[in-house]
Amino acid sequence: MTATGTFTPQPGAAPLPRMIRSQAVLETRMLLRNGEQLLLTVIIPSLLLVLFSTVDIVDTGSGGKAVDFLTPGVLALAVLSTAFTGQAIATGFERRYGVLKRLGASPLPRWALMTAKTCSVLVTEVLQVALLTLIALALGWSPHGNPLTVALLLILGTAAFSGLGLLMAGTLKAEATLAAANLVFLLLLVGGGVIVSLDKFPDAARGVLELLPISALSDGLRDVLRDGAGVPWGDLGILAVWAVLGLGAAARFFHWE
Repeated sequence: MTATGTFTPQPGAAPLPRMIRSQAVLETRMLLRNGEQLLLTVIIPSLLLVLFSTVDIVDTGSGGKAVDFLTPGVLALAVLSTAFTGQAIATGFERRYGVLKRLGASPLPRWALMTAKTCSVLVTEVLQVALLTLIALALGWSPHGNPLTVALLLILGTAAFSGLGLLMAGTLKAEATLAAANLVFLLLLVGGGVIVSLDKFPDAARGVLELLPISALSDGLRDVLRDGAGVPWGDLGILAVWAVLGLGAAARFFHWE
């Protein structure tokens, strides 16, 4: 005989970790199904790596194989494209269409929603790094350094770019976010040490460019993966400052509607 209450419904929110995991899975599926986002986050970095590694178009000034110089920069570009550009555009239009407002009123806390978005970004970046690593190895890349240091750089870079992307998405209109995010992506592609060495710029400009998060990330990855250096504390410090400022400003000024 069935005990009383065995089949009694128990309405209420699911456990918080399960809600975050489900939302992160949903965010990841939506990102990977979006053709424009896939072009930005996967195809463009892969094409840049193959093109500039096999065709002598840009003088990297590295004195070694082009792929050894380019791969760390393209890995940094992949983080930028996902954590900043892609997230800013997607979140901006979710805000415009009222999606964020409705999700913010759900049992999922707002901070947990942002956590799920960050988890989605990290999952996408793992896939990006794996793909770009395979392509680079096929092109003759010879990586060096400590993988844990590389992971720390990528995580801090993700935090910095996520904060800036959410700040832009939460303060500007969706159309302005779309234009500004793509413009920043192009400018940092050229002036962030990704494809063109910062040594090619005038001293005054280089001093400013070196303080950008994309420059710190690409230079830090290059020091470790190409030169086998230890922990690049200077670059980590720059990324940490950007992460604190960006995430703090996003938390303070982000508008949900």
